[in-house]
Amino acid sequence: MSSTELPFVPPATVLPKVAPVRVGEGERLRSVGLPGITLTVRSRPPAREGLPPALFVHGLGGSSQNWSALMEQLEGDVDGEAVDLPGFGDSPPPDDGNYSVTAHARAVIRLLDASGRGAVHLFGNSLGGAVSTRVAAVRPDLVRTLTLVSPALPEIRVQRSAVPTGLLALPGVAGLFTRYSRGWTAEQRVRGVTALCYGDPGRVSPEGFQHAVEEMERRLQLPYFWDAMTRSARGLVNAYTLGGQHALWRQAERVLAPTLLVYGGRDQLVGFRMAQKAARAFRDSRLLTLPEAGHVAMMEYPETVAGAFREFAADTGASDASVGGSERRDGSAGASGEGNSGDGADAATASGDGADTTTVGS
Repeated sequence: MSSTELPFVPPATVLPKVAPVRVGEGERLRSVGLPGITLTVRSRPPAREGLPPALFVHGLGGSSQNWSALMEQLEGDVDGEAVDLPGFGDSPPPDDGNYSVTAHARAVIRLLDASGRGAVHLFGNSLGGAVSTRVAAVRPDLVRTLTLVSPALPEIRVQRSAVPTGLLALPGVAGLFTRYSRGWTAEQRVRGVTALCYGDPGRVSPEGFQHAVEEMERRLQLPYFWDAMTRSARGLVNAYTLGGQHALWRQAERVLAPTLLVYGGRDQLVGFRMAQKAARAFRDSRLLTLPEAGHVAMMEYPETVAGAFREFAADTGASDASVGGSERRDGSAGASGEGNSGDGADAATASGDGADTTTVGS
């Protein structure tokens, strides 16, 4: 096999047995068979009947576990489910080997259509943010609100720290990296990912770190792990080059759903400078900036993100009076510092570029 070829991936029916994926307290997993794909869905039983549905979509290299902390925070506000995209988490590869943004969006749409839950509060992080943007643009009937955490939308000047991830899309790079990192332990890999994705890696608890190491050990046993990473990275880069109605920024402009944008000031993968561009692109948007957060604010500051979502949903009239149960305290636009920031962040609000803007932190 040449260095430019991707490794052979056996059919899902003959994949080796690996350790079971972790299921947190109060969570449950189910498998959903759909045309061409099988998806694993993580959920938490809602605190009460009648809560509006929500779906959470993870980023490149992530899984539904990335949303566990936020889902727990919002269990009294939404009936939440998080999906493992094809080839990630506990979902096997797609039958056609297609990991493009469009294919991932198609998988999300098929899941939403099959669920019969109606329009959802749709959340997306990184690659999942690009996927969710496409879903909201082409199927507005499925999206009640859109919440994007560091969405991977095209940037002209990519941050230097994001270049290695982008290089995965190039032929042969995944194979070279696999050989180069063959001696790395799962713990070393997790430390590297944490340093890249968190604004402050110290916010990861020892227990959370150990769970991440166990998940990394499990993933490295999957023969399709690097294939899914490589092809999804390539799909994202290819999506950046599309023009016309399929361009991601053009689709952002077509989104009708009220949109909450969350950006971290220490994000090494998605430029913080893109926050204002996104606020201008999405027609009905609110911007939450977290100067101390990295690429996964919903994992670093779940209480702050949850508080912002509650007020956002209530203010946009998308809460069905059952989301949040919180009232505007001071007439300002954005997350209040009173009670919402249980993880120690202070909040202040400002207005800018046609979108409500909230800055949390120092």
